[in-house]
Amino acid sequence: MRYTGVTSRGIICPIFRQGDDLVAKICDSLENAAKGEGFSIDDGDIISVTEAVLARTQGNYATTTHIAKDVKNKLGGKDIGIVFPILSRNRFAVLLKGISMACEKLYVQLSYPSDEVGNSLISLDDLDESGIDPYRDSFDEADFRRIFGDKTVHKYTGVDYIEYYKSINNNIEIVFSNDPGYILSLTENVLVCDIHTRFRTQKLLKKAGAKKLYRLDEILTESIDGSGYNEEFGLLGSNKADEDTVKLFPRDCNTFVLNLQDAIADRFKKHVEVMIYGDGGFKDPVCGIWELADPVISPAYTKGLGGTANELKMKYFADNEFRHLQGEELNKAIREKIRQKDEKKTSLVGNMQAEGTTPRRLTDLLGSLSDLTSGSGDRGTPVVLIKGYFQNYASE
Repeated sequence: MRYTGVTSRGIICPIFRQGDDLVAKICDSLENAAKGEGFSIDDGDIISVTEAVLARTQGNYATTTHIAKDVKNKLGGKDIGIVFPILSRNRFAVLLKGISMACEKLYVQLSYPSDEVGNSLISLDDLDESGIDPYRDSFDEADFRRIFGDKTVHKYTGVDYIEYYKSINNNIEIVFSNDPGYILSLTENVLVCDIHTRFRTQKLLKKAGAKKLYRLDEILTESIDGSGYNEEFGLLGSNKADEDTVKLFPRDCNTFVLNLQDAIADRFKKHVEVMIYGDGGFKDPVCGIWELADPVISPAYTKGLGGTANELKMKYFADNEFRHLQGEELNKAIREKIRQKDEKKTSLVGNMQAEGTTPRRLTDLLGSLSDLTSGSGDRGTPVVLIKGYFQNYASE
């Protein structure tokens, strides 16, 4: 008899460096952890690996000089505008430095009251009191400061991102608008810097008449003078490595997950699923920040992790169809209902029996679980072992 459901366990690993055999070292870490703490690697387990260690072992890095050269080649070296960058020292500041090195004048258009992942320039209360319409009104910095003064210090980081971004280079001018076309009053050469809404922003700018128009995921899609690169995501998903270098999103992710799956089968004689994860997809209810600054939660995963969750709402049956049952009779009835669903592979999309069980992609759910398990600081667990994920109340 089972007494627990899903478990998520962070696996302590060595500090990975460029050139390390990541597949072998992960297998070693799993074996050491299993022996040392008395658990097993089983069929159906999920091994989740953070994108950071794959990119690091690949040496997938680029400098501000590399960024500047590619931006200048694509957008010219005179004036450039960037629209809707997120407010982040880790995610965007080094990119901004590289972009600013590519041109004589750089216009930075910030959205307000917050960026797309929830970092606030100003509070909603301050916006309401100002009488400003964020869907209509656009400002240069002087007008924005006249209206909002010094209320632009980030509540949680203590950083005034207007001053911080301006300080990165002396050719940067900040403007504020939620209309992407506003940047075209300043320059016709535009780099789209939002993440999840980037295709819509690009479409609107193209319709509005932008002459040279690129997205962040179109910068560093190939190596520049020996730099790292990412064919699919370019600069999206990058993180600060030092003041002049970023670690890019990893490459060859599909090859890696298949190789690790095969290596675990060889080492442990078990069939597991493998995925790479970045930021989880969740929003902090206090600070309002949406965690997902990567372009996707999982850039690669093995076949068994495709699809969406398809779960019955147990309490729906307990309160409705089986409300007259109690104890073991109720347990048996619900287990049978779940078995029928699994055997028939019935899709529950739009079915009241699944109300409240949003059919999110499995990799988005698992990536969020992995991100919360590993954390983003000093836990030292870039690999997460998830057990029992495909079991349910009816599983033996």
